Amino acid sequence: MSDPIFALERVRTARLDLAYEAHGSADGTPVVLLHGFPYDPRAYDGVAPALAARGCRVIVPYLRGFGPTRFLAPDIPRSGQQAALAQDLLDLLDALHIPRAALMGYDWGGRAACIVAALQPQRVRCLVTGQGYNVHDIAAFALPHAPEQEHRLWYQYYFHSPRGRAGLATKRRELCELLWRLWSPQWRFTPEQFERTAPSFDNPDFVDVVVHSYKHRYAYAAGDPAYEAMERRLAQLPAIGVPTINVCGGDDGVGPTPAADPQAVHFTGPYERRVLERVGHNYPQEDPAAALAALLSLLERTA
Repeated sequence: MSDPIFALERVRTARLDLAYEAHGSADGTPVVLLHGFPYDPRAYDGVAPALAARGCRVIVPYLRGFGPTRFLAPDIPRSGQQAALAQDLLDLLDALHIPRAALMGYDWGGRAACIVAALQPQRVRCLVTGQGYNVHDIAAFALPHAPEQEHRLWYQYYFHSPRGRAGLATKRRELCELLWRLWSPQWRFTPEQFERTAPSFDNPDFVDVVVHSYKHRYAYAAGDPAYEAMERRLAQLPAIGVPTINVCGGDDGVGPTPAADPQAVHFTGPYERRVLERVGHNYPQEDPAAALAALLSLLERTA
């Protein structure tokens, strides 16, 4: 597949020089596509150009700690907590003077999208989220899962230790490529596909942000005080009322997709779950046609 055509742009927020890839006309329908860990905007190469061709203004940011996005000062905490990701998304919308946008995300990016949809629904036209309600219930993280699920989270426990931090720092490509394979067991990605994303892990803040993310969600690391008010609101697990499609990989190695939908209780507006067979964790890159179809159906319904 040839590389998509986009403009690499930057905006300055209160804490970041935030890089993003821009597709389409600046006066098109605003759409923001948000990647997860350990991925980058290449996850949307099969989605963003198609949206732009349909008249959308497509923004695909590099999350904090990834690619060319940089913190503005050395004393800014390298936080990876959920509220930081959500605030970055709000700051991006503000900097681009976008009052309301359609959002698509998964993993870390899905978390940011879900939080903004829950706390500031007036900013969100519609939402496509990977694996449902991605807001962390930090208090519940103290409780163990069934052993069958615990073993899938080994990487999170690994990052809690100095050994895991050193492993991520010194073997980040090998570790991230392993996670791609474990989380998407049916996806036969090529070495070239992985290498197009891997440079994003060379960001100087990648290790700090990743380690903090996986420690904070277990309350093993303090959060940035700047986001404490938002974290208090998130502890209440606010519902999402905007029109939403929950896209689940039927072969997601992070966690199996159950037959029932335990996530539905968190959505109070129009809501639908779509399960993609033979698709893993990185659904927009593994099945871009299905990801595109989900978002286009919501854009049509909310026109």
